[in-house]
Amino acid sequence: MSTAIEPPGLSETQRQIVELAREFARTKIEPFAAEWDRRAYFARDVIDELGRLGFLGMCAPEEYDGMGLDTVTYLLALEEIAAADASVAVSLSIHNAIPTTMLVRHGSPAQKDRFLKGMARGEVLAGFALSEPESGSDAAALRTRAVRDGDAWVLSGAKAWATNGGTADLMMVMARSERGICAFVVPTDAPGYRPGKPEDKMGLRASNTVALALEDVRLPADHLLGEEGEGFGYAMEGLDAGRLGIAVQAVGIARRALEHSVAYCAERRQFGRPLREFQGVQFKLADMATRVEAARALTHAVATRRDRGEGTTMQASMAKVFASEAAMWVTTQAVQLFGGYGYMRDFPVEKLFRDAKVTEIYEGTSEIQRIIVARGLYPRG
Repeated sequence: MSTAIEPPGLSETQRQIVELAREFARTKIEPFAAEWDRRAYFARDVIDELGRLGFLGMCAPEEYDGMGLDTVTYLLALEEIAAADASVAVSLSIHNAIPTTMLVRHGSPAQKDRFLKGMARGEVLAGFALSEPESGSDAAALRTRAVRDGDAWVLSGAKAWATNGGTADLMMVMARSERGICAFVVPTDAPGYRPGKPEDKMGLRASNTVALALEDVRLPADHLLGEEGEGFGYAMEGLDAGRLGIAVQAVGIARRALEHSVAYCAERRQFGRPLREFQGVQFKLADMATRVEAARALTHAVATRRDRGEGTTMQASMAKVFASEAAMWVTTQAVQLFGGYGYMRDFPVEKLFRDAKVTEIYEGTSEIQRIIVARGLYPRG
């Protein structure tokens, strides 16, 4: 049973992309996801295979060897991956949405040739480092320093919770110069780039999340992205795209929890009949399905707006907060429907519940999303 609904008007090519993602997720990811979770194992070989199929280049233009997908098709494909394993999905989401978007919009032609093409072809895995130990939600308070030294930049500081930070080939790192916050393209083999041990997380355990130490990392001047001092704006643009990725990741998690619940309630019998025949269970399943559909519809609506070239900062925050809280609610109900079995790691809804929680936290907490939405209700001027 699948609750995935494709919008009308998709081309045959777009349908093929979604089906390819679905088949890969069902055969190459989901059967192994529980073991990866137990071992906190980052499946780089699977990421690389997805890259060879084009899924690391979904948001890159064709002229830079990407797939050049519209945002809705990208989200449909990402949902299929997230339904199989959110840990794999977040690596794809970060890579496609944030560093890719930042390079597409603000990279020089030389930077796009040098960095973006390899990312789009799946030869290079990228990550993003914004948060710091003392600046999470208050991202603009970052302290990592960028000092110009002749024809080079020298980066010094610490980053926290960097997705792909210990496994990526390239990181988009935010640092403060005399003129403000800047974005730098940092190869992870640069001397002084030191990832910490993987964080021991509640969920998304197979996603690589680390602290970073930047110990006088020396970069050529052309590793500065765009204009000096404009990096924070670039990062916020990337996060607008990234939040749609997290929203659809939440949809994938919630959808899979719903699918497992529907199947379980048809098979599990209590008091002489299947759980699905109890009205209380029916109401719970109906509410779960409604929230999944509503979260997907809102996320796709924002994606369509983005594809039209309209602003989406406020709407992306709406989608992110609604979908993430829907995922947390749906997975909580799934655990409840499974009863004691739902609390056991041998059953899939326990992992989905743990994975859902972080969607309310990273790339901006639910509280931050509400602040952004509220500000959008009172535009300046």
